[in-house]
Amino acid sequence: MAGLVSGFGIWATHFVAMLGYDPGMIVGFAMPSTAASLVVAILSTTIGSSLALDGGSLRRSWLAAAAFGAGIAAMHYLGMQAVELAGSFRWSAPLVLVSIVFAIVPTRYALGCAVERASAASALAASLLLVTAILMLHFTGMAAISVVPDPVQVSDETLLSPLSLGMVVAGAAFVVLTLALLVSLFSARTRSAIAASEREFRVLVQGISDHALYMLDDVGNVVSWNAGAERLKGYTVGEACRLNLADFYSSDDRAAGLPTASLAAARGSGKFNGEGWRYRKDGSRFWAHVTIEAVHDERGAFRGFAKITRDMTRFKEDQDHLRALTQNLDAALSNMHQGLCLFGADEKLVIANARAGHLFGVTKEDCPAGTPFALLLRAGLEKRCGGAVTDTRMAEVLSRHRECIAQPGGGTLVVQLAEDCILSIAHRPMEEGGWVTTFDDITERRLAEMRIEHMALHDNLTGLPNRVHFVEKLDAAVLRAASEGGQVAVIGIDLDRFKEVNDAHGHATGDRVLRILADRFGRAISGEEMVARFGGDEFAAMKPFADDVALADFLERLEQALGEPIALDAVVVNPGASLGVAIYPQDGSTCEQIVNNADLAMYRAKVTLGAQVCYYEPGMDEAARARRVLANDLREAIARNELSLAFQVQKDVPTERVTGYEALLRWKHPRQGSISPAEFIPIAEESGEIVKIGAWTLREACKQAARWPEPWRVAVNLSPIQLMHVDLVTTVTEALVESRLPARRLELEITETAIVSDKARALHILRQIKALGVTIAIDDFGTGYSSLDTLNSFPFDKIKIDKSFLIESEGSEQARAIIRAVLALGRSLAVPVLAEGLESAEQLRLLRAEGCDEAQGFYWGRPHSGPGDLRSLPRGAEEAA
Repeated sequence: MAGLVSGFGIWATHFVAMLGYDPGMIVGFAMPSTAASLVVAILSTTIGSSLALDGGSLRRSWLAAAAFGAGIAAMHYLGMQAVELAGSFRWSAPLVLVSIVFAIVPTRYALGCAVERASAASALAASLLLVTAILMLHFTGMAAISVVPDPVQVSDETLLSPLSLGMVVAGAAFVVLTLALLVSLFSARTRSAIAASEREFRVLVQGISDHALYMLDDVGNVVSWNAGAERLKGYTVGEACRLNLADFYSSDDRAAGLPTASLAAARGSGKFNGEGWRYRKDGSRFWAHVTIEAVHDERGAFRGFAKITRDMTRFKEDQDHLRALTQNLDAALSNMHQGLCLFGADEKLVIANARAGHLFGVTKEDCPAGTPFALLLRAGLEKRCGGAVTDTRMAEVLSRHRECIAQPGGGTLVVQLAEDCILSIAHRPMEEGGWVTTFDDITERRLAEMRIEHMALHDNLTGLPNRVHFVEKLDAAVLRAASEGGQVAVIGIDLDRFKEVNDAHGHATGDRVLRILADRFGRAISGEEMVARFGGDEFAAMKPFADDVALADFLERLEQALGEPIALDAVVVNPGASLGVAIYPQDGSTCEQIVNNADLAMYRAKVTLGAQVCYYEPGMDEAARARRVLANDLREAIARNELSLAFQVQKDVPTERVTGYEALLRWKHPRQGSISPAEFIPIAEESGEIVKIGAWTLREACKQAARWPEPWRVAVNLSPIQLMHVDLVTTVTEALVESRLPARRLELEITETAIVSDKARALHILRQIKALGVTIAIDDFGTGYSSLDTLNSFPFDKIKIDKSFLIESEGSEQARAIIRAVLALGRSLAVPVLAEGLESAEQLRLLRAEGCDEAQGFYWGRPHSGPGDLRSLPRGAEEAA
């Protein structure tokens, strides 16, 4: 390709120059000579490029330049012969010779720069030198001619006019550009592939850390060094590349010429293998197994050596230890806890210790020295297995052992001879032939592994399969049903009132109930049926079946196991359970769908009065799906500006003076319109979005309150999840700082249920918030877990009476009594009380009569977008607004 591109380019350059040469008598250009000059240009540049790319000596480089330059000169003068004019050329021989020298000398250095390809600069230098050679040849050659007019000299052969020649040259230029582009693309791809291959090989070699891999030049100097070599020998790459192979040998080995001999052997035969002591940087030695291979390039030229070194110190120590054991055989064999047999190259027993005979139940008299390996193996199997071993079984066992023995380093087999005997049998070949076999009793270890595996797949308390095991078995059952036909039922089981058993009688009693139920389940199932415990009081069962009768029978057995009372000492527990059934394939195409749908059916059974077993129906998951859709939409509600705040006024009961506003969250869904907080707040708490939404509510309430015309207080509700979040104090602080709202104007409302789960942590968080100057109110007091201990333990600044009591006060003396009690409690603790749900003048008179401090409700106005000037409106106008 280099020859084609260069030849076309030089030829086109010549004839473009010739188009510019006009002595006034050119008739045209002879086609044969013109074509011949192109062929000469391509051939000479191809030969020159080939010689240059082959590399080699200085003489070869000048030969390449001569072929290249002489070819350019030949093309030039042959092209001059193609000029037809009314006259003839006369040549100056000295100038012709000089032009040929000018063509060859710069070309020598141009080819050197091109082949070097070290950088863009070398490529530019090659181009400039080659252009210089062509121009010097051309203009010197043109200076060597003179034209003698002679009208008779015009030839009759086919001629190309200057215009035709110009078109031919233009075509040649297009070909040159096309070929140059192809060559460039091909070269770039080739270099990229070579670089990728070298990079992959380098990563592979450098990633090997347990072998030292490095390259040596032809005299044994280190030229490359991998991570394994650095780890094994202690030299860094920079340090190693200044060393010779002999530096890793001892002085005695160097004096004996071992490094030189190993390199000579590798170069002579292509490969050298050996073992011996080698030395690290710190002077320590290790026993090395060494492989040295001679490296040749693609032309067969010798380039150096590849060397692989492996640390065999441990192996040598083992060999030395084995030899020492052999020297003291009687003492060693009698003290080994392993069985040991030594076999010769003829596969006959040389010696065996007593432990080997004990493991197989074979005496020395049964298998004396000289017994063939096959007979010894048969005798041991027959003794341990308690009967004759068939020839087929014997051939299979013998084949496995011989494959293991035939491996270069031997191998290990794990064989279970009986339920109480599992052996690890290791075969290690010896250099002189034969092998050593050791037998280790690993029964206890394998049984422990089996116990661990059982624990990983079973519930620790009941011994039933756990969720992982259940899903594995269900997957297999579904695959069989899909391929062979049939159905698979999954039954979700949730025990009724099990928490009451734990609360009333203790967790130990609850655990006994679960174990008894697990025992009943084990007796009730058979075949491919399974019952698993998922955790707590949640179980699941699985039944492959072909007809409804089989499924009904399975459910009846489960109900019977769950329905029978359990007598525990003086306690009788009636377990009972809710069962939900989902069936593959009609209720789901995957295991996950079937399990989820069984749970949905089980939850329907729990909430349906009198229903113990409930089958899955497609409509059951519509509500769950709707909640999931709302949860997904709620995640984007803040970004889409769908959330807003409404504020309900809070007033002083005696004077009806505005004291503050409670911020209430509103969500206007783009499709469903306004959604009640009672609907979307639980969804936000389940999905975890309540933390982000609560933070937005807090910031927005503070921001709006800071713009109010009066310093009214703003009250914001906190979710239980929000209260226990680690960033709550930071969120409150940032909201106050960003809005510049004084901390005394912010009141946080929490319910007592929010602090029951972790009172110590809740108290710590509330004290930090109080330290900021924020007030804390206990909301919905009188419901749930309200207790004097809570009021005594937590720093509440206000008590809010739940609105249900005020609403019922007009018709319930009990409700009025509770209101009086809470108000009295507040006065005793010096904590103001706010009543929620004020809706009538009669309720207001009651609160004033009982001395209530503050109130809020529809009687004083419905929630609206902000206080504004509503404080100045009469009651009716404010409510209308």
